Amino acid sequence: MIVAEQKTLDEIRRMIIPYHRILVVGCGTCMTVCDAGGEREVSFLHNALRLAETKSGNGVHIFSEYVLKRQCDPEFIDLLVDKVGDIDAILSLGCGIGVQAMAERFPDIPVLPGVNTSFMGMARELGVWDERCAACGDCRLEETAGICPITRCTKGILNGPCAGTKNGKCEVSKEMDCAWVLIYRRLERLQQLEKMRRYYPPRNFRAIPRPKRIVTKASTGTGENDG
Repeated sequence: MIVAEQKTLDEIRRMIIPYHRILVVGCGTCMTVCDAGGEREVSFLHNALRLAETKSGNGVHIFSEYVLKRQCDPEFIDLLVDKVGDIDAILSLGCGIGVQAMAERFPDIPVLPGVNTSFMGMARELGVWDERCAACGDCRLEETAGICPITRCTKGILNGPCAGTKNGKCEVSKEMDCAWVLIYRRLERLQQLEKMRRYYPPRNFRAIPRPKRIVTKASTGTGENDG
């Protein structure tokens, strides 16, 4: 199960400033259950953004909306192919994994995170999972071209690659792509390389509010996670 909270309207409006035509995309599973990005929330946000545009007198943004059954599965993301032809940006109300999955599918379109993912449960059986979101509760995927440096970089570095990267690979393994090389290349593709010049201070994960975990008898841990 994934839990997230929608970003504030002001934060979302700041993210969409550079873009004109924006597709608001919801998720019909986890984000619907936690009331952060289902059909209802997509509709409410769509209306709130349009109302804010009217009040501000700007009128520079055009919004449309769509809800996928899941944003983390390629088969459902493909349903957007015919809807993004004239879109300048996608505003995703999916979790951090959904944002990254769509950014990979549509590398020429900025995908903006509309929610902060704060808790993530994972399957214990069947299949192998590739961690793409640490559920840190302060999503910055808009600034890193839809690639999470916290999970994709083995050191979780927030401000560019370390000295160990070589030929685009991580020093930990020659088979592992350097997250910051991937971020640079995608920002270059999106003509947003100026974002590489920003500095982000180290995160204080203890200051980020996290929902309480339910500890069961089967649990082997303490049920606490300070990040």
